[in-house]
Amino acid sequence: MPDKKKKSHDFRSNLYSYWKKSRRFRVGIFADIHDALFIIAGIFSAAFGLESFLLPNSFIDGGATGISLLISEISSIPLYILIILVNIPFIFLGFKVIGKQFAIKASLAIIGLAIVLATVHFPEVTEDKLLVAVFGGFFLGAGIGLSIRGGGVLDGTEVLAIYLSRKLRTKIGDNIIVINIIIFLAAAYFLSLETALYSMLTYLSASKTLDFVVDGIEEYTGVTIISARSEEIRLMITEKLGRGLTIYKGHGGYGKSGVHNEYDIIYAVITRLEISKLNTELEKIDPNAFVVMNSINDTKGGMIKKRALNH
Repeated sequence: MPDKKKKSHDFRSNLYSYWKKSRRFRVGIFADIHDALFIIAGIFSAAFGLESFLLPNSFIDGGATGISLLISEISSIPLYILIILVNIPFIFLGFKVIGKQFAIKASLAIIGLAIVLATVHFPEVTEDKLLVAVFGGFFLGAGIGLSIRGGGVLDGTEVLAIYLSRKLRTKIGDNIIVINIIIFLAAAYFLSLETALYSMLTYLSASKTLDFVVDGIEEYTGVTIISARSEEIRLMITEKLGRGLTIYKGHGGYGKSGVHNEYDIIYAVITRLEISKLNTELEKIDPNAFVVMNSINDTKGGMIKKRALNH
């Protein structure tokens, strides 16, 4: 009898282990497909905004895309080459600051955008400068936002802003503003003041669209997680995401009888570029975990800004 019980226990244990591995594999595959679709949609939206609106009218945007457009206007270097060259330092920073998976997705997204710009022709839609600024920014911002939803980026400026916020203890939003002021001043000098002003309107349209596409998520997001598998989630956040967290005890109640359980409640703060990866890993560990996310304008101290870049 003891042997039968042991064999039965081993069988159930092996079956559960197989089911767990199989589920994680399926979740990983579906997550990759989900991310790829978002990134592909983002690539074509951004390419459409660039070729049908901005490029024919010599308008630029902010960030790495704006730098690429500006250099393309004052030189003979094709935009699809500059998109890659300008973003190389940002991808390297992304690898150091956020991680290998993000750097790979960002690289594929940026290379994909360059390939589409080089091979697919989109017709010019309008010559009206106001429409060009608004809708060029709209499609470009939507493209960047969709790529972020897929766990990558088409413009590496946010990575630089995150890096500077950790080194200089400044706000991410302030860093992005300073970077773009420099870009638009350069546009006013090399192109014209009117072009620079319209380009600022393009940037405003793109940034607002980007925020809308990613559901209004700010630079930082506070995440509260309640799960029976809190230890596995804790290890995932600290080891795979490289983030610090806080664990505190909680009681949950439900039903008419007031049944309650004790939980280890996990609280962590991450950047919006890491949300996709966190959701995927949570789905693998506990799809029934209760997760609450809230926007955070900025943080001070802790692992967000003090984490060593070589982790």
